[in-house]
Amino acid sequence: MDAGFTEYVTARAGWLRKVAYLLCGDWHRADDLVQSAVTRLYANWPRAARADNVDGYVRRTLVNTFLAEQRTAWWRRVDLREKDHDPPASRADVEQALDLRAALERLPVRQRATVVLRYFCDLPVAETARALGCSEGTVKSQTAKAVEALRELLREPIREGRA
Repeated sequence: MDAGFTEYVTARAGWLRKVAYLLCGDWHRADDLVQSAVTRLYANWPRAARADNVDGYVRRTLVNTFLAEQRTAWWRRVDLREKDHDPPASRADVEQALDLRAALERLPVRQRATVVLRYFCDLPVAETARALGCSEGTVKSQTAKAVEALRELLREPIREGRA
């Protein structure tokens, strides 16, 4: 059991961290989310290993961990953000990435999760609905609302720290 679990987590850790970052917008918090999700995965590894889509199982665990954390006050009290993120290719890329990240952070958490699953994880509507535990119609409406909100937010440059 441990060998299969270790092999899977080692191979997918980078991907999990990216998904977690897109959900929460902070690398340190993303690491905490991944750690919590991996702990849950370990406890349920025999079932997860038998799943038709282990990545889907783990992704749902990660999203559920994120959504559960949003319902608690802990994440609002503790800000672990640092400003020394990985260096991007150019200043324009940095500004664009900051704008998008700041806009994503302003979305309601369910909309943010929907956008991350649909566009970063490239999941179809049906799989996104399964991952979020909702209907396909809800995914479509949340996606439409999120995309409209992002368009509105990105009309003017957004910089971190700007209210």
